[in-house]
Amino acid sequence: MIQIQQIPVLQDNYIYLIHETESGETAVVDPAESESVLTQLERNQWSLKFILNTHHHSDHVGGNQQLKATTRCEIFGAVHDAQRIPEIDSPLKHNDTLYLGDYAIQVIECFGHTLGHIAFYIPEAKALFCGDTLFSMGCGRLFEGSADQMWHSLQQFMQLPESTLVYCAHEYSLANARFALSVEPNNPQLQKTYLKIQTLRKQQKATVPTTLKQECLTNPFLRVNSPEIRKILNMPNSSELAVFTELRHRKDSF
Repeated sequence: MIQIQQIPVLQDNYIYLIHETESGETAVVDPAESESVLTQLERNQWSLKFILNTHHHSDHVGGNQQLKATTRCEIFGAVHDAQRIPEIDSPLKHNDTLYLGDYAIQVIECFGHTLGHIAFYIPEAKALFCGDTLFSMGCGRLFEGSADQMWHSLQQFMQLPESTLVYCAHEYSLANARFALSVEPNNPQLQKTYLKIQTLRKQQKATVPTTLKQECLTNPFLRVNSPEIRKILNMPNSSELAVFTELRHRKDSF
């Protein structure tokens, strides 16, 4: 069985511990820093087998060196980021598979936010660890890649089962919902979700993981064929990529 624990760190980051109960093996996704991870590992009496880095940004790899020095874990990251991820041991490419106990973890290249971004998908656990590519009602900024690359990445995610749990790396839901409502104000599911996350954040509770089904109903970056979005953007007959690109441009300055 897979257990997943969420560790909030820094201003709005989430680190994820993934523990496979039968083998006792544990992985950590995007350790922004090490102390909170080591504390949680000790509390659970878990030993760390490997680190999974989705991309090279410091708020995703900041804990790599200390965790490796302390636990002697192995570090996995994208082959494209092999020179940018501290202490990387095993570069990964699209469709590679690694194992936590008997559970397969599939690698999905999802460029756009960076040119070396990958996601980790565990089919049996219906869990997607997508770093900064997909957020609740949002997607990552295009720091290195193109809109075309990001749109392709999101399309890959949309092919996964709708029950997939989406473990985003940041707590951006409230701001993302406000933008989503600006381009699709009459979406009833979005209105309902906005009220829910307002309540959760007032209670200082996490709004993620979300589900792929929920994102397809509320996330404007996955809803480029929404008639209302196209009307508000004045792009009724534009391509999906053109609508996505305009949405990303508007979100950048929202």
